[in-house]
Amino acid sequence: MRRTGALLVLLVLLTGCVRPEVEPTSGPTEPATTAPTAEPTQSPEPTAAPSNTWVYYLLDTRAGLRLAREAADVDPDDAVRLAVERMIAGPSDPDYSTPWNPSTTVLGIDIAGGALSVDLSDDARTASIGSAGAALMIQQLVYTATDAAGDEAMPVMLTIEGEPAGELWGAVVWDEPVTREDPLDVRLLVQVDEPQEGATVTSPATVSGDAAVFEANLLWSVLDAAGTEVQAGFTTTAEGQVFAPYEFVLELEPGEYTVVISESDPSDGEAGTPMSDSKSITVS
Repeated sequence: MRRTGALLVLLVLLTGCVRPEVEPTSGPTEPATTAPTAEPTQSPEPTAAPSNTWVYYLLDTRAGLRLAREAADVDPDDAVRLAVERMIAGPSDPDYSTPWNPSTTVLGIDIAGGALSVDLSDDARTASIGSAGAALMIQQLVYTATDAAGDEAMPVMLTIEGEPAGELWGAVVWDEPVTREDPLDVRLLVQVDEPQEGATVTSPATVSGDAAVFEANLLWSVLDAAGTEVQAGFTTTAEGQVFAPYEFVLELEPGEYTVVISESDPSDGEAGTPMSDSKSITVS
């Protein structure tokens, strides 16, 4: 029994001395690393593209003062305010004018209940203009504001320092919302929209606009820098006797020119000087 026990003890000791087998490695083991997490990127807030609107000014014609227009790119989120501010500040075309006091500030714009309210500073009460011009000033604001608002039929109310305008310019009263009058009664009957005043264009240059002329006939001419007529012709609007678009193309050498459009004159001068519009351009 003693021999057997001694052998068992010896076997146990020998077994404990055997080294365990280890899997070979090809090289030192790199410590595990965690890939960095990319910071989330935020897309910039989209910005609305400027929208095109018409701003109206005054022009003297054979039929008295009429509304003429210029295109303006404005922020669509504040289009009415910006358009009215442009109307007050004045036109780019030297033939047009605005009778509004340039110190006038737009205090607020509100659209509610299907009507548009424009609130101006007290400077708006100052204007040197007769009764006919005063009535057209109202339409100048109505046309400009409703075009910017995107609703030509919307009535417009003018308030000054938060109160109804009432009597204005010693000639008119504005105490309730006003809508647009018939464009045939208040607008310039021939309008160049493109190119705009002072534009630089390449040849061939496209001239386009809006006109309400007899039997859709529209006359045009081109004057050089010296005022000499270098080209002339006629075009037609899409429809006669109502405001309708027109377009024609000019081939011009580089230089400075004035493009003039005018209504035809079936009365041979008896109705007065035909209405016209012009734009000074540079052809590069």
